This record gives sequence, C-alpha cells and structure tokens, in this order.
Amino acid sequence: MSLKKSALIIVIILLIDQISKIYIKTHFKLQDNIEVFSWFKIFFIENDGMAWGTKISDFTSFISDRTAKVILTLFRVVAIFGIGYWLYNVTKNKGSKVLILAIALIFAGALGNIIDSVFYGVLFDNSYNQVANFLPEGGGYDSLLHGKVVDMLHLPLYNNYLPEWVPFYGGEYFTFFEPVFNVADVAISTGFIMLIVFNRKAFPKKTDME
Repeated sequence: MSLKKSALIIVIILLIDQISKIYIKTHFKLQDNIEVFSWFKIFFIENDGMAWGTKISDFTSFISDRTAKVILTLFRVVAIFGIGYWLYNVTKNKGSKVLILAIALIFAGALGNIIDSVFYGVLFDNSYNQVANFLPEGGGYDSLLHGKVVDMLHLPLYNNYLPEWVPFYGGEYFTFFEPVFNVADVAISTGFIMLIVFNRKAFPKKTDME
C-alpha cells in the first residue's frame, strides 16, 4: 500500500470523526441521548482523560488534574509523531498491507482525539445544560491543550439483571458494553486488533516471505 493510499484512509477517518464530533457538540447538550436501536445509542459525553475517562492524576496525588491534562496531551502529540514516522518508514520499505493499514488506522484515531484535546476548549463553549456554540464570542470553555474528547457511541448490548446463578454478581443490574466511545476510538481499536489477529501477516518473517 502506497503512502498516498494510507494518507487517503487517514483523511477519510479524520473527516468522519471530526464531522460526527462537531455535529454532536453543536446539536446535543451533555448527557443527551437518542436510542437508535435497543443495543445502540447516541449518548453525548466528554472525556477529560485517557481511555474510559481515566486520568493521570488518578495514579499520582502530587499532580493536579490540569497539569496532568497538559502532560497527557503533550504525550499524545509526541506519540503521533512517532506513529507517523513508523507509518512513513514501513511504507517506504514496502511493508505488508496489513501493517500499513493498521498503523494508518491507529494514526488517524490518535490524531482525531488529539484535535479534541488541543483545540476543542478554544473552539467551543461548554455543553452543560446548553448546546455548545462554535467559536463563541465570549471564548471557549477552556484554554489550548485543555480540550475534552467528544464521545457519543454507546453499545449496551446487554442491559438487564443478571441471572441469580451468576457467581458474585447474580441478581445485579448489568450493562455490557458500558463505555461510550467515538469514531477515532474505533479506528485505534481496529488497528490494534489487526496487529494482534494478523500478527504473522503484519510482521512476516523471512521464511514466511520466501
């Protein structure tokens, strides 16, 4: 796969990701949700940290949430340069299509969430009890590098009480899959799954290529 084709994939994913986020941000209030199917909902939340809303400050008491947010955002920016170099290098050396596609998906997803973290605090006002405005006159809800990642995809595949015979949690109300995510998260997860499932194709040994 050429660098142009992988770049096209990245651009398409970024467009879908950012268009969906901007639409949700400018049409939904925080916590608004629409049931598309019983197992699929559009549910608007904002993520201020890492995966599943985890924050660096959850693990270190001496770092404030705002400082941790800047550290996380800067780490993501550095990481995206590393992933971009990896993609360029693999493409230049004519690596496997599976590997190039996987890296392109991871790169697109990471960049999509970085855009939120870096710019959304400046571009939008807050979504608490209101629909946010793009480029509000009074300024955004926070400063550069302090934006929150917009999530909206929710797949409660199972949403009911567990049978009594289930060990430890029998009879309790349980939701699977509970996390809310976005298109960028899907791209990142798909890329990593491809690297795991198609590991031999992604990283072929000389004996496999002969």
